[in-house]
Amino acid sequence: MMKVKGSIRLSFCMLLPVALMALVLCTSACCLVKSGPQPDCLRVNIGAEPPGLDWAVTTDSTSFDVVSNLMVGLTQYRNDLSCAPACAESWEVRDGGCCYIFHLRKNLFWSDGKPLVAGDFEYAWKRLLNPATAAGYAYFLYDIDQAFEYNTGIIKDSTLVGVHASDERTLIVRLKKPAAYFIYLTAFCPTYPQRKDLIEKYGLSWTEPGHMVVNGPFKLAGWEHEYKIELSSNPYFFEGEPALKKIKMFMVPEQSTALALYENDELDFVDNRSFSTPDVLRYKQSPEYHNYPLLRNNYVGFNVTKKPFDDPRVRLAVSMAIDRSIFPRILGRGEKPASNWIPPGLSGHDSASGPGFEPEKARELLAAAGYPGGKGFPVPELLYPNREDTRLVVEAIQDQLKRNLNVHIELVNQEWKVYLSTLRRDAPPVFRNSWGADYPDPETFMNLFTSHNGNNVTSWKNPFYDSLIEKAGSEQDPLRRAEIYKRADRLLCRQQSPIACTYLSTQNILVKPWVKGIAMNPLDLQFFKTVTVSAARH
Repeated sequence: MMKVKGSIRLSFCMLLPVALMALVLCTSACCLVKSGPQPDCLRVNIGAEPPGLDWAVTTDSTSFDVVSNLMVGLTQYRNDLSCAPACAESWEVRDGGCCYIFHLRKNLFWSDGKPLVAGDFEYAWKRLLNPATAAGYAYFLYDIDQAFEYNTGIIKDSTLVGVHASDERTLIVRLKKPAAYFIYLTAFCPTYPQRKDLIEKYGLSWTEPGHMVVNGPFKLAGWEHEYKIELSSNPYFFEGEPALKKIKMFMVPEQSTALALYENDELDFVDNRSFSTPDVLRYKQSPEYHNYPLLRNNYVGFNVTKKPFDDPRVRLAVSMAIDRSIFPRILGRGEKPASNWIPPGLSGHDSASGPGFEPEKARELLAAAGYPGGKGFPVPELLYPNREDTRLVVEAIQDQLKRNLNVHIELVNQEWKVYLSTLRRDAPPVFRNSWGADYPDPETFMNLFTSHNGNNVTSWKNPFYDSLIEKAGSEQDPLRRAEIYKRADRLLCRQQSPIACTYLSTQNILVKPWVKGIAMNPLDLQFFKTVTVSAARH
C-alpha cells in the first residue's frame, strides 16, 4: 500500500466539490458572498469518508457519528450518560445480575414500515459474534454465555449463545457472570438491531442508499463517496419525526478549509475535525465557541512483535522520554497531559500509574536494551492519520525522541480509511492512536488491551493482565474493583508499556446562532434528533 509522507493528499473527487465551494470565499475587491442558513437542514463536517456504515463491522468514531443518528438500540444515552429506554421500554435483571430480560415497546418500525422485533436483535448480536463477520467489537458481547466460545470457533452452533428472542417483544440475555456495565453496551452502535433479509439480499452493499433500512431519527438519503452523506428525517421513528428534515455531512479533511466554509456560513456546526489551534485561540471569546472535556485518551502505540519494540525496555524508554506537558501548549484546546490510561472521573484512575518524564532513566533503559546513546537504533516509521492537529503532536514526539534519546523516527500519514485498515491488517512498529469511551466505565478502556480484543492492534498479550480485567469486570465491591484496575493500569503503562499515553482530549465546537439543540457529552456522541435550524441569521 502506498504511503504518503509529509503532506495531506485529497482525492480528485474531494478536491472538486471543495474547490467549487471555495469560490464563494473570494476576498478580492469584487465581493464576499455568504451562504446563510438552510431552514430545517443541518450542515456539518465529519472530516473524512466513513470506512463503513455496517455497525457490526466498523469501529471508528467517524462511522459511529453517522450511525448514531440512523439507529437506536435497546437503550439510548442521555447527555448525562445515563441509559434511558429506547427500543426496550423496560427490562428486568434477574439471577444476581446474570440474566437480563428486555421488553420491547409496541409499534416499533423500520424505516420501510416493517415491524421491528426482538429477533432483529438476536440476529444482529449473533452476526456480531459470528467469526465470519470478523467484527472488531465482537468482544463487546463476551460476557454473554457461550459468546466467546462461538466467536473464537470453539463451538459452531449459534443457538447455544445466551441471547434469545422468546417472542416478538421479548429478548432474553444470559451472562456468564454479573457485569455492572452491561446495560451500557445496549446503548452503543455494535449492539443495534439489523435486518437479516436485507443483508442476505444485498450483501456488502446493504448500507448503500436505497438498500439501507434503519430505526432511528434519520435515514440514509444519499452518499456521494468522498464528498457528502445526506440524511433525511424518518417518519417511522418511535419518538416522532425530528424537526430537522435533512442533515448534510461533508467530508473535508483539511481543518483550515472546513473552518473557512463555516465562516462563510456553508457549515452550521464544526468540531475538532475542523478546528486548528490558531483558530481556537481566535474564537475562544466568541459566543459560538464551546469547549468540553472528553473521556478520550491519546497514545503512541507499539507493535510489540516488531523490533526494537518487542523489548519492553525500549517501549518504556520512549514513554519516559516524552514530556507530556508540551501537548496542551501546542494544541491550546484545554487538553490535559496523561501518562496513565484510565481517565479522571472513572473508577481506578490514578495518574501515578503511568511513568513520569525521566529522560536520564529513559537513556539508561535504552542502553540496557542494547542502544547506548541511540547507537544502532533503527529508523522506524510512526504512522498517523492526516489531520493538521495530529501532525503537530507527532512532530513534537519526533523532536523529543531525537533530543532525549538520540533516536530518529520517520513520520508517515495516511488517509483515514487507509490508516485504519493498516492498523487492523498489520500495524507498523509505532503509530499514533486514541481511544474514546464507548460507555462511562473503566472497562471500556482496560479491556481494549486484552488478548482477544479485536481493537487491540499492538499485538500485546499478557495472561496476567487478562486475568485482572476479568476479575475487575465481575467485582461487585467498588473499592476492590478500583484497586484491580489501578494494578492493571500500572502493568499496562509502567511495566509492559505496549502504549505510551500522551494527553486527554477535549471537544471544541462552533455553532451558528440559528442552530439550537446541539448538546455534547464526555463520550463525544453526537445526537442531532433534537436540533433545530431556523431561517434567521441571528
